[in-house]
Amino acid sequence: MLEVATINEGWDESVDWPVLAELAVTNALKLTPHQSLISITPMVEIAVRLTSDADVRTLNANYRSIDKATNVLSFPLVPQDMLGSLSNTDDGEILLGDIILARETCEREAEDKQISVPDHASHLIVHGLLHLLGYDHQNDAEALTMETLEIKALENLGIAPPYADQHI
Repeated sequence: MLEVATINEGWDESVDWPVLAELAVTNALKLTPHQSLISITPMVEIAVRLTSDADVRTLNANYRSIDKATNVLSFPLVPQDMLGSLSNTDDGEILLGDIILARETCEREAEDKQISVPDHASHLIVHGLLHLLGYDHQNDAEALTMETLEIKALENLGIAPPYADQHI
């Protein structure tokens, strides 16, 4: 069973962030070979932390040696080559990883794109989930695969395609 734990550190309280995060994660997972993680017997947990640019900047500096905020960070806790065998584990809980969004950056990017913050956050959560599953965008082929999955997941949520030749 999938559990999406959402930690809200100062984001708009009028948005139901736990529901938004769960929908984004679930829709992205359904499009991957790892869709069984939604319903396998051990509980699979993904943490989505909604925090500030300052916190993301610190994490980015500490873990990636990049001293600036970014819109989303992903920290996978399960090696990619073990994802397919998770249903065979006897552990009661599997921590798949953390997805961390930076509020000010997300708000600024949403304004620049003329979309809502919740829609942009949904995109970033989908993007972060794909990183937890081993997807990347280091070259054009990887970027195309990832963007295609993101577009489909967001389409399933009723959110317009996010790309017009830019990469996050």
